[in-house]
Amino acid sequence: MPSHTSPADLYRHSLRLLLDKDIPAWTGLWADDAVMEFPFAPPGWPRRLEGREAVAAYMRDYPDHIDLHDFPDLRIHETTDPATLVAEMRGTGRVTATGRPFEMTYIAVVTAHNGRFTSYRDYWNPLAVHEHGLDLTGSSTR
Repeated sequence: MPSHTSPADLYRHSLRLLLDKDIPAWTGLWADDAVMEFPFAPPGWPRRLEGREAVAAYMRDYPDHIDLHDFPDLRIHETTDPATLVAEMRGTGRVTATGRPFEMTYIAVVTAHNGRFTSYRDYWNPLAVHEHGLDLTGSSTR
């Protein structure tokens, strides 16, 4: 993305890449030293990923576990810091191993500089992990 891309446009583009299952392009939107955090991660799940490579490793197999279909109800809120936004949304799709529907509500606090994500705090519902039968790697439990 061009360095003048707004954080909101960068975020919308990142969601399109996730729906297209283009994880390499999605991780290409991250700064080398970016940080991704999961404040509500359940025990055993990562709470913090440091660097683009760590984010890429974490997301590499995501489409094999969750087939995302849409992000309805996306709302992006600007903050007093023009580099930071707050996004509210739902992710819908299916759990690939079981075929069961997948639905997760997210709130993300995202900061971007020079057309790259630098900080991403992902607040998702840890109770849904058990509801969808997902284990530590995001694969289905049996």
